[in-house]
Amino acid sequence: MSDGTQRIKNRLEELRREINQHNYQYYVLDQPTITDDQYDRLMQELLRLEAENPEWVTSDSPSQRVGGQVQKGFASVPHRIPMLSLGNAFGEQDLKEFDRRVRSGLDGEEVEYVVELKIDGLAISLWYEKGIFIRGTTRGDGEFGEDITANLRTVKAIPLRLKEDIPFLEVRGEAFMPKDSFVKLNEMREEAGEALFANPRNAAAGSLRQLDTRITASRNLSAFMYAIGYLEGPDPGSHARGLAWLRELGFRVNSQHKVCEDMEEVLEYCRRWQEKRFDLPYAIDGLVIKVNSLQQQQRLGATLKSPRWAIAYKFPAEQAVSTIRDITVRVGRTGVLTPSAILEPVQLAGTTVSKATLHNEDIVRQKDIRIGDKALIQKAGDIIPEVVRVYPEERTGEEKPFVMPTTCPECHAPVVRMEGEAACRCSNRNCPAISREGVIHFVSRGAMDILGLGESIVTQLIREGLVRDPADLYRLQYEDLICLERMGARSSQNLLEAVEASKKNTLAQLLFGLGIRHVGDRAAKILARRFGSMKALMEATLEELTEIPEIGVKIAGSIVDYFSKAENLDLIQRLAAAGVNMEGEKEHRDAGELPLSGKTFVVTGTLEGFSRQEAQKAIEERGGKVSGSVSKKTDYVVVGENPGSKQEKALQLGVVLLNEADFVALLNRFSS
Repeated sequence: MSDGTQRIKNRLEELRREINQHNYQYYVLDQPTITDDQYDRLMQELLRLEAENPEWVTSDSPSQRVGGQVQKGFASVPHRIPMLSLGNAFGEQDLKEFDRRVRSGLDGEEVEYVVELKIDGLAISLWYEKGIFIRGTTRGDGEFGEDITANLRTVKAIPLRLKEDIPFLEVRGEAFMPKDSFVKLNEMREEAGEALFANPRNAAAGSLRQLDTRITASRNLSAFMYAIGYLEGPDPGSHARGLAWLRELGFRVNSQHKVCEDMEEVLEYCRRWQEKRFDLPYAIDGLVIKVNSLQQQQRLGATLKSPRWAIAYKFPAEQAVSTIRDITVRVGRTGVLTPSAILEPVQLAGTTVSKATLHNEDIVRQKDIRIGDKALIQKAGDIIPEVVRVYPEERTGEEKPFVMPTTCPECHAPVVRMEGEAACRCSNRNCPAISREGVIHFVSRGAMDILGLGESIVTQLIREGLVRDPADLYRLQYEDLICLERMGARSSQNLLEAVEASKKNTLAQLLFGLGIRHVGDRAAKILARRFGSMKALMEATLEELTEIPEIGVKIAGSIVDYFSKAENLDLIQRLAAAGVNMEGEKEHRDAGELPLSGKTFVVTGTLEGFSRQEAQKAIEERGGKVSGSVSKKTDYVVVGENPGSKQEKALQLGVVLLNEADFVALLNRFSS
């Protein structure tokens, strides 16, 4: 390499270091050390030199933030450790109850809490290998997220290179749009005649899901990191120390967090921020309370949906007054009759609200809600509109009390209410409303995801007697569809193709689509992986189901009850006869027969012959489970180079250690 070439290469490296440092000063510390003009000159020089020498462009170069490519779509990426959602607390009593559960789970140990601002944005996961940013995803469904790496590269608060070459680090945070950027964006959209974003959260989520990275780059997004998701190396011991370490690595970490010695201190901090939240340059919708000790977090564990060591304290929702025009009743897929208030449209938390759930007959009676009442409306958890109270003092005498119908509004069968239940149900199992809602759930996104089968088409199919349950969808012919309203030749053919394609969907999608009570999408994935086939799950006993850590007695009982009913077995038989996939994605035999079934592995350090994903796949193909942390329940720890603290913990707990040769021998012994 000539002296001139080496000088250019050295200058490129110098420019990247300098610009990355200025980005850190400006976007992370909010302490710029040069003028915008000086920064622009440095960036222009970098862009010019890289254009002249494209072979020297690196993934961590600041030039890679500007955007410019149009992506084909977002791939689905598995999280190494599930990104669980948080349970919610809507008042101080809920926080006290959370504190009681935590202390009970820790046998009365001393507990510290960390309280952080709950940024109102989009949860993200960032992956770094040897200090270089390699992947960024959304939370998605908690197990799989969307790969939005190219868009996240445009967010200047996200470092492309860390200040330490960590072997592997996954860090979690929240991407958001500052309030002033949100206002400017909506002003521009209004001038262009485009639809406005309802709030900064929607604007941030929409910006990060743009297929054109240039649009994302123009939206002035930012991000705060709030947790270490996965780390190859010694953990920091506490959540607060982890946040400090992330800041040292170059991440933007919100400074407004506090370590509290007890729940009273937590409550005081929450009260303070409830008053101060509107002064922030970004939107928050509450605070997050976490147990500080990582060891205590591990011992507390998690439920199917959320960690037991953390909770989100939601600020009281915005409220508005409206008039209840009417009360209607809808029959759901389980036959439950749910009353809803039809409202005079009102603006609430950035959206127009014209309907609010009344939940059940008892709620209506307790709150004395009548048709014609003035009512106070709020969004429970800032999501679902509900009636808080009515104003009896403003009644004119024309208001009408609501009475739950004694017969189903759809099929006119008797409505029944079981003892001890608040719900009223249609007594007719073949009620068209139950069929309609069940089919709508079956074809919905997350379930069988059949594009083109919306509520109106499903309603027509049931009304015409063409569909009674999901299995009937696979008997539809072109002649059946072309006669329906709003169905032309093209849309009819597209729908038939979408129905046919859904036969190849995963077992997990099918299980979720069946609408088994209490079985959500994540539980469906766990069951599909554990049992590997519909047949194996149908034969599972209550005891076998409750042996799965994430499946409790309520879910297990519901599964056993579902498969005990003849009509459900008939439905599954007809789905199978139609060619719908009944096998698991990874396992095609009974999980109990697999050689490593019931064994939990932890992989730590660097393996020569396997990537981390390849080692995990090899274990799971043989029925084993891979965990991210060592505990008394761990059976084996596979140790590569530079294993860190997990090896030490395994030695302390007496867990069996396998070097790579031992691991390969074990796999070969149980090769499938």
